[in-house]
Amino acid sequence: MNKEPIIEFKDFTFQYYSQAEPTLHNINLKIYPGEKILIIGPSGSGKSTLGHCLNGLIPFSYKGDITGSLRIKGIETRELDIFKLSKYVGTVLQDSDGQFVGLTVGEDMAFALENDRVPTEIMKKRVEEVAKMVDMDNFLASSPYDLSGGQKQRTALGGVMVDDVDILLFDEPLANLDPATGKTAIEIIDKIHKDSNKTIIIIEHRLEDVLHRHIDRIILINEGRIIADMNPHEIVASSLLKDNGLREPLYVTALKYAGVKVDKEILPGHLYSLRTENIKEQVRNWFRSIDEKEEIKEEKPILKIENLYFSYDSRRQVLKDINININEGEMLAIVGKNGAGKSTLSKILCGFEKHKEGKIFYKGEDLKDKTIKERAEIIGFVMQNPNQMISKNLIYDEVALGLRLRNMDEKEIEKRVNKALKVCGLLPFINWPISALSYGQKKRVTIASILVLEPKILILDEPTAGQDYMHYSEIMEFLKYLNSLGVTIIFITHDMHLMLEYTTRAIVLADGEIVIDDKPSKILTDEDTIKAANLKETSLYNLAQMVGIEDETKFVQSFIDYERWLKLKDDQ
Repeated sequence: MNKEPIIEFKDFTFQYYSQAEPTLHNINLKIYPGEKILIIGPSGSGKSTLGHCLNGLIPFSYKGDITGSLRIKGIETRELDIFKLSKYVGTVLQDSDGQFVGLTVGEDMAFALENDRVPTEIMKKRVEEVAKMVDMDNFLASSPYDLSGGQKQRTALGGVMVDDVDILLFDEPLANLDPATGKTAIEIIDKIHKDSNKTIIIIEHRLEDVLHRHIDRIILINEGRIIADMNPHEIVASSLLKDNGLREPLYVTALKYAGVKVDKEILPGHLYSLRTENIKEQVRNWFRSIDEKEEIKEEKPILKIENLYFSYDSRRQVLKDINININEGEMLAIVGKNGAGKSTLSKILCGFEKHKEGKIFYKGEDLKDKTIKERAEIIGFVMQNPNQMISKNLIYDEVALGLRLRNMDEKEIEKRVNKALKVCGLLPFINWPISALSYGQKKRVTIASILVLEPKILILDEPTAGQDYMHYSEIMEFLKYLNSLGVTIIFITHDMHLMLEYTTRAIVLADGEIVIDDKPSKILTDEDTIKAANLKETSLYNLAQMVGIEDETKFVQSFIDYERWLKLKDDQ
């Protein structure tokens, strides 16, 4: 390893002009050429701000006071401009759509070269080389907006790699991807790292997913300070993840439940490196000790979908012969790859799209002639992208909007808004403008704005995307509480942890059809279903195989039952 750092923060502090306190405090950090670094931390910890400092958005787009030093390739970044910095640091954004400038994949990848007036023949050759590297060589004539989530990300990656930058910065690369595509994205980043030996920095919430491939160091940030700079084995074996509101890998939690001493000696940082030879018996004994729970289901239909077909253009069927019975008080997940028809189904249920074939019943009543406003009294819908839902400037006014449209008394509105904001962790920001919030905080505003309406059925499209574990838990526990009051809750999600932890049933869609309707533990241990729907097997399934447990489904279900029992015990 070259002894000279490619990136060096020295006593670096940054404070936005709009804020009273610094966001980053006294950062001292060295990153060396060819390293692969993961930056983690809860929402608002300063990790994104650190990323903005690296790619020049700070101080050139987001203004503030800087003290200390940040050098990239030995040059003080304040002496550069954002264009010169972009020649050293290529950034792949969380929202790929916001990064596209070309009408085709090829044009988009060529954009930086066109700006540099690179001759056409050289440009074409370079674009073809990079497109091959990111596995997009067959899509050069396609529009970026017609691609899947994973393909969009590969295109964005090609667009920054074409410039042959030394440092690649990935800002939450997994945020909008289905599980299998997320896994592939981590594999692509790893392949590029191995092939090119570029310095790679990943900022991401989903720790376990990133640890699917090798990471040199993990930098943990909280409250604008570096809390830890360790290798994956050290940090996973410590209590630092939980202490800072982050989720540890599921297989690590299972080992702890089984009484295994999780220290760096068993190499727990990556599932593939885990040494299981001395812990197999402990895990097996724990598994044998857990009683199987017999679930008694009460059939009380609230929503019934019969023979539903839907097409946007009368040519391609987006949904085909959908039949689902949803019981009152259920908490279920709808999962599947991007483009499987999950969001379309939810739009039809809310009345945003009209179906021509099939029927939808609410407590036996056909919903066909009900208006969107009438359906909103029954079914609340929280969209995936918060910016598509927000229409007011202030948080309070946004959450109060639905109640005001119903002419509710202002005192009652105030009471309900306060309650919704409190459970969504936003009460301290009640009078803030929405523009000052992060993406994750905006998400919580939209959930609060639907929760205040107290609908009978709540559909949430990716409710936890972009949330750290602490806020994920707060929102999910609140939704669980709502569910205990009788609200039926449907999640459209890519989050396999959410599906395992909080639902007892999942419906898997692939290419507009239902592949399976079963327990999450069954779905996430069934290889055919996983492949058909672009899911990813849970690491509990892999752990069961590694320690020689043959009934992987039962092992996963035992883990879920044990975790729910622990939570119940804590609540009491």
